[in-house]
Amino acid sequence: MQEEAFNRYSLLLDCTARRVKQYAQLQFNQGNYGVTVDQWIVLKNLNESDNITQKELAKLCGKDQPTLTRILDLLVKKEFVSRVMHEQDRRSFIVRLTDKGRTKVKEMTPYVKDIRMKAWENLEESDFKHLQRILNTIYKNLELNDND
Repeated sequence: MQEEAFNRYSLLLDCTARRVKQYAQLQFNQGNYGVTVDQWIVLKNLNESDNITQKELAKLCGKDQPTLTRILDLLVKKEFVSRVMHEQDRRSFIVRLTDKGRTKVKEMTPYVKDIRMKAWENLEESDFKHLQRILNTIYKNLELNDND
């Protein structure tokens, strides 16, 4: 019986994460922001940690390497990011926000904050603390090695 409840919780967690992303993408589309939610995640992380390797960026964004490469290809075409060969490791690239990318992040940040706040309506501070504790525990329970 308890296992069935945990399965329902896992499903609820998956569905909620999917709904948050779908809602955000719908708002991005309606706002004609010119980037997807996944592209925004990359831009935001680069804004906070500019000049990092593609591998480091993938980890920060929670993306695998091939997915991040496709996202970066699109962001390079849009002139929001640039990739330069790593000086010490020619197999690696350093990813940077361009001035146009920095401007995009600055323009979008207030809108993204509003979009994200929608999910938190009708919740209190204590709800956030409980949710954070629970999600951190689940995340740590499922931690992967760097090799995974």
